[in-house]
Amino acid sequence: MSLVLDPAAQDLLFREARTANTFTDEPVTEGQVQAIYDLVKYGPTAFNQSPLRITLVRSPEARERLVRHMAEGNQPKTATAPLVAILSADNEFHEELPTLFPHFPQAKDVFFSERPAREGAAALNAALQAAYFIIGVRAAGLAAGPMTGLDFEGVRKEFLDDDHTPLMVVNIGRPGPDAWFPRSPRLAYDDVVTTV
Repeated sequence: MSLVLDPAAQDLLFREARTANTFTDEPVTEGQVQAIYDLVKYGPTAFNQSPLRITLVRSPEARERLVRHMAEGNQPKTATAPLVAILSADNEFHEELPTLFPHFPQAKDVFFSERPAREGAAALNAALQAAYFIIGVRAAGLAAGPMTGLDFEGVRKEFLDDDHTPLMVVNIGRPGPDAWFPRSPRLAYDDVVTTV
């Protein structure tokens, strides 16, 4: 059984894609980011809740503030990537549900009236959307360097508010010299899939 997706696209999105550790200085434009979002916004989430929020770090001052919150090994990458995105979960996503889930607008109050329920749903579904975002960056012919080595509370206080939970920081751009670590092993199908 073969996949419908062209093998070159499979390579671009998965087999040949890696986490980039260096980048060229070629800028990532607003148009590229908009095109990425306009593609990945169609990825499914529960109740179409779409809790991912993207903070683009473009100014030198904001970049400097962010680098201070990155783990030591991630600081040089974040300092030099053409574009950096902070991906976060909006814990008040339910306010958009009457628009995003119009055939059952009561979902806002029936399922998500309590903050703990919203936080759990936002974390899971924003993580799904973050994965879609990384694939979208690859689909744009760019490399993504997603990182969770950071001071999450520091990033939240510096760039977000109490209603947003940071998930990761993603460096974005064209891969630079020696951008890739060697490919790490993957689990085999039989190690992952169980039929019952």
